[in-house]
Amino acid sequence: MKPLVVIGFLGSTLDGSKFGPSRWNKWRPSVGITMQEDLRVDRFVLLHGTPHGRLAEYVAEDIASVSPETTIDLRRMDFKNPWDFEEVYGKLLDFARAEPFDPEVEDYLIHITTGTHVAQICLFLLTEAHYLPGRLLQTQPSRGTVSPVGEWNTIDLDLSRYDSIATRFAVASAESQSFLKSGIETRNAGFNGIIDEIEHVALRSKAPVLLMGPTGAGKSQLARRIYELKRLKHQVGGAFVEVNCATLRGDSAMSALFGHRKGAFTGAAADRPGLLRSADKGMLFLDEIGELGLDEQAMILRAIEDKRFLPVGADKESAADFQLIAGTNRDLGEAVASGIFREDLYARLNLWTFTLPGLAERREDIEPNLDYELDRFAEREGQRVSFNKEARQRYLAFAISSDARWTGNFRDLAASVTRMATLSPRGRIDVDCVDSEVARLRKLWLHANAVDDGLASLLSDEALAALDPFDRVQLAETVRICRASRSLSEAGRSLFAASRARRTSANDADRLRKYLTRFGLDWSAVAKN
Repeated sequence: MKPLVVIGFLGSTLDGSKFGPSRWNKWRPSVGITMQEDLRVDRFVLLHGTPHGRLAEYVAEDIASVSPETTIDLRRMDFKNPWDFEEVYGKLLDFARAEPFDPEVEDYLIHITTGTHVAQICLFLLTEAHYLPGRLLQTQPSRGTVSPVGEWNTIDLDLSRYDSIATRFAVASAESQSFLKSGIETRNAGFNGIIDEIEHVALRSKAPVLLMGPTGAGKSQLARRIYELKRLKHQVGGAFVEVNCATLRGDSAMSALFGHRKGAFTGAAADRPGLLRSADKGMLFLDEIGELGLDEQAMILRAIEDKRFLPVGADKESAADFQLIAGTNRDLGEAVASGIFREDLYARLNLWTFTLPGLAERREDIEPNLDYELDRFAEREGQRVSFNKEARQRYLAFAISSDARWTGNFRDLAASVTRMATLSPRGRIDVDCVDSEVARLRKLWLHANAVDDGLASLLSDEALAALDPFDRVQLAETVRICRASRSLSEAGRSLFAASRARRTSANDADRLRKYLTRFGLDWSAVAKN
């Protein structure tokens, strides 16, 4: 057997006793370790502070008397504040690094029964991290009898051997991630990876979080779920305060964010605490933070860093301790380069940045979100609506196809489901309802994405929807040239100038006429618009 080394703190209270025979009727942890019949201690490293030097020598003498084979190694370790976690951990880490441990030659037990709670925690952490290469040793007095020996057992830190613990941890982790996704079984690997990272950051950091992504990608809902998760874990006690910075303009922005004092400006009839003050001990979500003015940005930066800000018209600062989540659909890096966003604020926000993909980038998540939106409708309206099989298949086929633009992202999907559910009074969405909704979405996206290219006055909505983007750009330029020309021939010469120079003869007017005919147009219809 390899020699056994025990490392532990002297218990200034538990190891203390009056000198005399009566001390052997008391359980003293450090002495009791060396009195165990089934535990041979070859060396005992006993850590103690200078004020307890005499007690350490006293305990060492008693150990020598009951276990002559044990070498006592008294080590002095003083702390300015034994309850300062950083100081205690640092000095124990220095001790661990300096100690010539050799697990091939010796076995080690780390005694965590004695010492302050901070010292015990630090010993646990250093052992778990293998800075102290041993097992944890715990002792206690014998039950039902008075004995100086007591009882001992070791704690195995190899958690991989405990399937039930590992399973419970995995379940708890999965529940947190599912919570952030509102229970939606999302399938997109990239999005799930983002949520996994956000869950880790949310529960381990109070630093600002920046959520980027297009409008309707779910930034606001995710921010609220982060808050609710932290509240469940008792990490926040205040309110969730949300503000869309795009709605804040001029002098009212300062007042809304930082509050004002009565009489600070015309109309300030009473004190106003402001949104930052309302978020004290809670969470502040500044959506579209890129729309804030530079002055407001400067004050937000100070509020994040110093937890202090100056209300409008006040001569005394206010304080608020909140966690900030910021949302934006802007590229803040470009905004900094353009001079409309402060570089120092961007640097402060950019510690934890997560970019949420739009719905068109997560088409495999449309089906589970479809069910989620039906559940939301049922909760909101008190009526359960579902698809029939063929209607569901037809809607999903369109929704995941490239024809579905989803320019409004999840807002478009939520509105689409609400329309279909509302227009299905019998509780079943059928194929006709789906066809009508698909046509409505096509028209919605057509108008949303349309530019004034002159085609809307020439072609029907159905004809425009049937155009490939390539053909639309080409046709729009053709129409522009036609309207700037006095005749069909002049327009043809302008449009085909390069190609006609390479031919001996050309009828540009006829060529242009045939091109327009492909789209059901003629020169007179185009030229008069």
